[in-house]
Amino acid sequence: MSNRLAVFDCDGTLVDSQHSICAAMARAFEDQKLPAPDRLAILSVVGLSLPHAIARLLPDAEPDFHDYLSECYKLAFQQMRRDNAVSEPLYPGMADLIARLDGDGWLLGVATGKSDRGLNLCLAHHGIAAHFVTLQTADRHPSKPHPSMLRAAMADAGAVPESTVMIGDTVFDIDMGLAAGVRTIGVGWGYHAPDALIAAGAVAVAMDSGELHGHIGAYG
Repeated sequence: MSNRLAVFDCDGTLVDSQHSICAAMARAFEDQKLPAPDRLAILSVVGLSLPHAIARLLPDAEPDFHDYLSECYKLAFQQMRRDNAVSEPLYPGMADLIARLDGDGWLLGVATGKSDRGLNLCLAHHGIAAHFVTLQTADRHPSKPHPSMLRAAMADAGAVPESTVMIGDTVFDIDMGLAAGVRTIGVGWGYHAPDALIAAGAVAVAMDSGELHGHIGAYG
């Protein structure tokens, strides 16, 4: 039998990082004398790799400028972290859920548009890094919804699509899961509406961590 693998998105699924993401994006745009995007516009692209996200926010710019603005965003976020101005709280019940799934015998992973550095700092801050056997980030993969991150996670964990579940808050997560042939479960506390997740193909949308545990367990 293949190992059971549950792969989580990070921003909007494990942690609520919207305030820091919006602040860093606004600072990156304003540093280039550009009007900051609307908060809802920024949240709509969370989960994509930075150049892809910025391309949606600034579609008329050249790809080289998307890359440059991505670096500006990273520098802004790093400065916020040095200033102790980054806020990435875990959503209610997520620490207990991660420990519970680990105890139930699930292997756990993360697939995120964050960088390696950002993800490692986030998981270490919350004391949950040891629960995860595979961490896949935008540093080493194409942007979601390309299935590369999930394929690498399954290879690391010795899992197959039939024994893998992808959990996320955006249609990018759902689309990535479907592209990799795995079941997908949405969460209703993140940055895309539950109806959009169902329309994208999620088998269910959980509204709290207890409900999410039940949905994951149903496929174990």
